[in-house]
Amino acid sequence: MPAFNAEKTLEATYNDLPELLRKRVILVDDGSSDQTVEIARGLGLQVIVHSSNMGYGANQKTCYKAALNDGAKYVVMVHPDYQYDARMALVMVEIIALGNCDVVLGNRIRTRQEALKGGMPLWKYLANRVSTFAENLILGQSIGDFHSGMRAYSREVLEILPIDENSDDFAFDQEFLVQAVAADFRIGDVPVPVRYMSEASSIDVRRSLIYAWGGLGAVFAYLFHKISLRKDSRFQMRTGQSDV
Repeated sequence: MPAFNAEKTLEATYNDLPELLRKRVILVDDGSSDQTVEIARGLGLQVIVHSSNMGYGANQKTCYKAALNDGAKYVVMVHPDYQYDARMALVMVEIIALGNCDVVLGNRIRTRQEALKGGMPLWKYLANRVSTFAENLILGQSIGDFHSGMRAYSREVLEILPIDENSDDFAFDQEFLVQAVAADFRIGDVPVPVRYMSEASSIDVRRSLIYAWGGLGAVFAYLFHKISLRKDSRFQMRTGQSDV
């Protein structure tokens, strides 16, 4: 759980997780000014604290390194803001364990009506649909929601992808998926209804545009890297596995 000022929603998110997964939850607090750390420790979570706000991407880097060090075979990222239906986490892991996928995303947009009824702002829905379509087309994927904040990975994915080369901010999510495509990992998704509320974390229009630009930049950077026009360290896999 990459956390920042999640005191109002952390416990509900934790209780939403399948009981089997509650036993090994790592929360990385990115310099919260509220009671997130105290609540997490009270719930018995393994807590890692950044002394200052390092960014969403930096938070995930710490999360994944801690999970790997803890011996995790599968890793699920769930935002502790109670926006995603965390009950689906075990299903996502099972899809990977069956060998069908290496990366599984929670798809918030099964239908337009459901997404908007769940509280997704119209501008965010439209931006998501346009960018997801474009990225699928360019990268040759059929992912339902390129911008999901609920994700599951096999250990191998986190060991191979050079995530330290990625942004410390919100562009990290997009860069990660482009890296997964570059490494030829199999990406799938499952429907995960969401709840948009005032307590749930969200980025404003300006930050969303920066995020979108970072994602688009990662896509084209990969294409340039693939045709050897411009080498990019983000797509040089850590085990020497060649990109495709």
